[in-house]
Amino acid sequence: MPGWRGTILRIDLTAEKITKQPLDRLVARNFIGGRGFNSLTLFKEVKPGIDPLSPENVLCLAPGALTGTSLALSSRIEVSTLSPYSGILGDGNAGGDFPTFLKRAGYDQIVITGKAKNPAYLWIDDENVELLDASELRGKTTWETTDTLKKVHGKDVKVACIGQAGENMVRFATTMFDKHASAARGSGAVWGSKNLKAIAVRGTGKVELARPEDFKQLAKEDRQFFLKDKVQREVIAVYGSHIGMMHWKPGKRYFEKYLSGSEVPRALRPEAWKEYEIGRYACYGCPVGCKNTYRIPEGEYAGEINSALEFECIHCLGTNCGIEDPIAIMEMENLADKHGMCVIGLGNTIAFVKELYNRGIITRKDTGGLSLDWEDRDSQFELIRQIVSREGFGNLVAEGMYIFAKTTGRGAMDYCYHVKGLSRGPHPPGIFSLAHATSTRGADHLRGRIWASGENDQGLVREPVDREFMPDVHDDPVRALTIGERVAAIADAIGRCKGAVISWAATVPLIRRYPLLEGVGKLLTTATGFEFSGAQLEEVAERIYIIERAFNVRQGITRKHDRMPQRVELMGTFQGEEELKEHDRMLTEYYRMHGYDLKTGIPARERLESLGLKFVADELEAHGPYPDWDGAPLWSLEGNPHGRSVHELNL
Repeated sequence: MPGWRGTILRIDLTAEKITKQPLDRLVARNFIGGRGFNSLTLFKEVKPGIDPLSPENVLCLAPGALTGTSLALSSRIEVSTLSPYSGILGDGNAGGDFPTFLKRAGYDQIVITGKAKNPAYLWIDDENVELLDASELRGKTTWETTDTLKKVHGKDVKVACIGQAGENMVRFATTMFDKHASAARGSGAVWGSKNLKAIAVRGTGKVELARPEDFKQLAKEDRQFFLKDKVQREVIAVYGSHIGMMHWKPGKRYFEKYLSGSEVPRALRPEAWKEYEIGRYACYGCPVGCKNTYRIPEGEYAGEINSALEFECIHCLGTNCGIEDPIAIMEMENLADKHGMCVIGLGNTIAFVKELYNRGIITRKDTGGLSLDWEDRDSQFELIRQIVSREGFGNLVAEGMYIFAKTTGRGAMDYCYHVKGLSRGPHPPGIFSLAHATSTRGADHLRGRIWASGENDQGLVREPVDREFMPDVHDDPVRALTIGERVAAIADAIGRCKGAVISWAATVPLIRRYPLLEGVGKLLTTATGFEFSGAQLEEVAERIYIIERAFNVRQGITRKHDRMPQRVELMGTFQGEEELKEHDRMLTEYYRMHGYDLKTGIPARERLESLGLKFVADELEAHGPYPDWDGAPLWSLEGNPHGRSVHELNL
């Protein structure tokens, strides 16, 4: 099956059964791969209303359709599940080496169900697949787990795994790939709930192409841009996402304000991080190498080396938590990676509880005597330790910001700037707030917002945006966002990185030569033998997005949940009410463009059937309406796994 490998690997942990299922050609054509395959699988196989941490949940991993080929920036994998962090669709996209080698091993998707009786890991050696005992891996960090499995199976093995946060079902625990790449939104806790510690893969096969020479020429042309473009070579390959500290307005002290470049502390600016850098790191086959490799120079972790410290960590665990010490930020990045936590979910939750503490809504009585003063780095380290092991105050913080607010009460929810449990901070009505409100995985910057918004400074990245297909964000923000959603969905389906400085050129192959998705269509056509036009791919993207919306509808999402968080001081004021009206107006236009019911936000049958999704319309009509979303189901805090294992937490 050219382009794809033609096999879905299904793992029933309860029955200890491994099945290889042929990839349906119609599914391949209509959903492409990666995020498309996973979102379809979740809609079909996850029952509405289940506990995300129950054996009934389904965990999917899928490399992109073009992963494993010579296309640049294509070693990507989508990890999808019902999120225990948000209670809706939870997916994350990660890079590294693992995605390419899983595809080379012969698999387009792994679907994992049930729960293992004892700790287990999956060993994939091309066509040979086994479930093996992971008792000796229990309690190990992601770094230790990776090293151990390489020692057992060979240095060429690639590893996806969880750390102690996943084992203890911290709700924002993540899946880590090759030590440095993270697929967030709670997937790590689902691995832990299933008693699955790791997947190790050796892949030695080759992705066959329908027209290999034609594909090779197109991929070469795309790669040349990254090798020759001045910004790619002199900015992105040198600083990576650190450049965002000067352009993307990181939050300070739980979004008290957004910092301009001149307001960012000098120690956290792009050039300052070079003091700790000892090399550059690239995902498999990437010509850019946007990530840094750094060494901690002093303190408790002196000499420790890691890669891929990104803007999001500097912002979320640094400035937005009141921490401006670069060494402390590197140490916290390493703790998050080793123990398998999303730096965004971890950082946002810590910043939120610090805000509550500094407003007097919670006190030392609530924190067990722990200080949460803004600049107190030692207390922040201690809180991270407690979160990982689910001990003391950290046990509640490990539930994430929405459950924390709901459990705490006392007006805490007023300060929880979330959309469906996830936060990107408060913003006025416009492209940011609309994108966060409508993202199918909760407030998020990678579902469509960033391309549509013109967020990248044009002096930094000169985007090849043709106004015939991409309207000005101020003239038509709803259409601009919609197009951004489509290109993001296709990037996640083919397995294309959106770039450290997220841009059209990174996200959409060959966009400098062909309109919008036409270049992607040519790549898929030469790879698979199916004919793909740009218009067909836009339809594929809409199909992916609307089935994700339908999945969330079954989790209780309706129009009222597509909200715009507001600062407390704006609530109930004339300005605040006018801003909500403007958001509501834009939301109505967004629904009209997407074919959703204007009152409920539920996808209309007519639109679903036009995309070949009659079975989705039938499902929604037969079983709806669904109970209102109110976050993931709560567990008793005493019922959560917690504490240190025989392998002491290396904190």
